[in-house]
Amino acid sequence: MDQQIINLYDEYTHRPLSRQEFLGRLAKLAGGTAAAMALLPMLELNYAHAATVQEAGLFTERISYPGAKGNMQAYVARPEKEAKYPAIIVIHENRGLNAHIEDVTRRAANAGYLAIAPNALSPLGGTPASEDDARTLFQQLNAEDSLSDFIKVFDYLPGRKDYNGHTGCVGFCWGGSMANKLAVNVPSLQAAVAFYGGQPNAADVPKIKAAVQLHYAALDERINAGIPAYEEALKKSGITYEKYMYEGVNHAFHNNTAPTRYNEAAAKLAWQRTLDFFAKYVK
Repeated sequence: MDQQIINLYDEYTHRPLSRQEFLGRLAKLAGGTAAAMALLPMLELNYAHAATVQEAGLFTERISYPGAKGNMQAYVARPEKEAKYPAIIVIHENRGLNAHIEDVTRRAANAGYLAIAPNALSPLGGTPASEDDARTLFQQLNAEDSLSDFIKVFDYLPGRKDYNGHTGCVGFCWGGSMANKLAVNVPSLQAAVAFYGGQPNAADVPKIKAAVQLHYAALDERINAGIPAYEEALKKSGITYEKYMYEGVNHAFHNNTAPTRYNEAAAKLAWQRTLDFFAKYVK
C-alpha cells in the first residue's frame, strides 16, 4: 500500500483529525471515494484476528483496583497452576483495552507471568466498541491521572497471593509512552519495554532504575524523531537499555489486527526479544 496512505492513517489515529477529513484526504490519495472505501478494511483494525492464545489452560479474571479518581478495571491472565509469578503490566494503545491487548496479555501469561492489563478508559466508562469513540475519549483523559492510574497497579499487586514481588511492563504506542513514564516514576520496576512509544523528557531519564528495551519501526518518523535525545540521556545516565530498529516496517507493526501495518517477522522477533529481556531482568 502507498506509504502516503499509511502515514495518513497514522495521522488520523494519533492526532485530532476528524473522520470526515480523513476520508476526504484518503479519497484524494486513492483516486476517488469508492477506492477509499475499498481501502478502509485494509487500514482499520480487524479483531477477528486478535486471538492467538486461548484462555484454555490459563487462569484469567477481570479485576478492579483503586485509581486516581475511581476504580480501574483490568484483565488478568497467568498460568493455571497456583503459584507465585513475576508480574508484567501490559499497556494498550490509544484504543483502550481491546481483544488484541487481551491476547497479548495471554501471551505473557503463556510465558509464565502474572500479566495484568489495566484499562486507561475505566474512569470514562471503559472501552467503547467504536475505535473513533475510543480515540475521542483518550483526548478527555488527564495525563497526570492516567499515569497515577497505572502507578497504582503497583500498590495493588502485593495483595495478590500469586505475585512474587518482581515486575516488568510492556506497552504499545500510547502504552509504549506509558511504559517509559513508568520507568521514570516507579523505582521498583525492573524492566520496561516500549514498542514505538513516545519518549520521556531527557531531564527525567536519570530517575530510571529499570532496564529499558525499545522497539521502533523505521518508517515511523513521528515517534522516531525523539530517539536521539532519549538515547543520549540513557547513555549519560548509565541506564541499561537495548534499542532495536525494524527496517521497512510501520508504527503498530506488532499489532496482528492491523492488516496493513502488521509485519509478522518483525512482530515475532520483537516479542521474542521482549520475553528474553523479561527472563533476564524480571526474576
